[in-house]
Amino acid sequence: MVRWEPDAAKRLQVAALELFATRGFEQTTAAEIAQSVGLTERTFFRHFSDKREVLFQGQDSFVQAFLDGAEVAPPEASPLEIVACALRNAASFFPDERRAYSRMRQSVIEANPALQERETHKLAGLATAVAEALRVRSVQEPAATLAAESGATVFGISFAQWIRPSEDRSLGDIIADVLHELRNLTRVITRT
Repeated sequence: MVRWEPDAAKRLQVAALELFATRGFEQTTAAEIAQSVGLTERTFFRHFSDKREVLFQGQDSFVQAFLDGAEVAPPEASPLEIVACALRNAASFFPDERRAYSRMRQSVIEANPALQERETHKLAGLATAVAEALRVRSVQEPAATLAAESGATVFGISFAQWIRPSEDRSLGDIIADVLHELRNLTRVITRT
């Protein structure tokens, strides 16, 4: 009999990612994930609705990190400044010790078109939520959507840089650099 151990969801998540990375997402079953940590398939489904959820669990917390950052932006902040606050706050969701996990997770996603689509949908949902937060702050359209979509793009570019094998800068530092590039681009557009 397997001795009960705490944090079954976390153990399932770690085991699933390792199995997905070594055997492939499609080739790995929920039962195999559960068995690899001494649990039952039924226990797996108590924690996750399906095996994709292992990779996408925490989506609500991820989005909330952005919304919390937008909420604390100064009242006089421009739409892009609000988005910058949201991005800075969200960077704390990805501490450096999470980088190895994020790299492995991304390699699993990149190997599966359905998971790529889900990841794209996740970023689109993020942009939608941030745009709504901007509208709540009385940012009009199209500025709310433009700023939110720009923020999602900055995050996507920054995250891709952060998980590169040779990268050692924090996600916050990378976000600051990418935001600087975006500001430079908007200055060029304004001058033309």
